Amino acid sequence: MSQSLLVVHVHVHVKPEHVDAFREATLANARQSVKEPGIARFDVIQDTEDRTRFVLVEVYRTAQAPAAHKETAHYQVWRDLVAPMMAEPRTSKKYLNCFPDDAGW
Repeated sequence: MSQSLLVVHVHVHVKPEHVDAFREATLANARQSVKEPGIARFDVIQDTEDRTRFVLVEVYRTAQAPAAHKETAHYQVWRDLVAPMMAEPRTSKKYLNCFPDDAGW
C-alpha cells in the first residue's frame, strides 16, 4: 500500500506567561484544521516537564495540502495571534509516513 502521507512536526517554545493563551489558540486552530480535506491528523502535544514547549503533529494527505492549510483563515488568525507569544521562532521537520499504512490514518 502507498505511503505518501507527509508528517510535519512543528516545535514551538512559548513564553511562560502565554502558555495558556497559546494552548487555547492552538486548540482552536487544530479543531478547524482537522476539517480540511487535505489533513488526516492535527495533534497538539505539550511537554510534561517543560509546559512552555509544544509539538504540533500535522499529517497531510498530499504535498499540496500544507500550502492550502496556510491559506485558510483559521491558520492566518492563529499565526498572527500566537507570533508574539513565542519565545523563539518555531521550527519544523518533515517526515514521510512509514507505518501504519496511509489507509490507517
